[in-house]
Amino acid sequence: MKSDTKLISAGLLTAVAASLCCITPVLALVAGTSGLASTFSWLEPFRPYFIGLTILVLGFAWYQKLNTKKEIDCNCETANLTGDKAGKPKFTQSKTFLGIVTAFAIVMLAFPYYSSVFYPKTEKQIIMVNPSNIQRIEFTIKGMTCASCEKHVNHEVNKLTGIISSKASYENGNAIVEFDNSKTTILEIEKAINSTGYSVTDKKEN
Repeated sequence: MKSDTKLISAGLLTAVAASLCCITPVLALVAGTSGLASTFSWLEPFRPYFIGLTILVLGFAWYQKLNTKKEIDCNCETANLTGDKAGKPKFTQSKTFLGIVTAFAIVMLAFPYYSSVFYPKTEKQIIMVNPSNIQRIEFTIKGMTCASCEKHVNHEVNKLTGIISSKASYENGNAIVEFDNSKTTILEIEKAINSTGYSVTDKKEN
């Protein structure tokens, strides 16, 4: 039935939309276009609604699929446009296809929880740091919406020489960076954060 296909398509789209704000930073990193990372961050407030809609749509699709009533035979039944015998469902209307879409939706919805595996580990080896050169600063950042955003910010900051640690938090909307001020500057760190597409709105030394 066409209604089944529409339901499945709707479930697929809402699942992708629910995770688009978290997928974009990873795609931006892979493509080398960091500035695109926050393109879909505006979708984050709507994520719970997209998740709920995905569950409702796919749940209803499964309900219909598992409770299909046998239609009354009619002498006027003819072959459908694809040439299949009447009553024989297309692959896109089968339980197998619905199962594949449901599995894909689950993978999409869970993306924020495993997105960190796509970011290369940046190990910092700090050698002979003069304690008087160690500086700690907190940046207030606008645009981070999930753990994937945190990883993106930390990844860019850790590219700089002299970074001792970088701890970004989307929940607090900040990043606390400890660095050697003889090797890098606050301005360079701020530029690295802004290059991700998120914006530094304030900063203060701790």
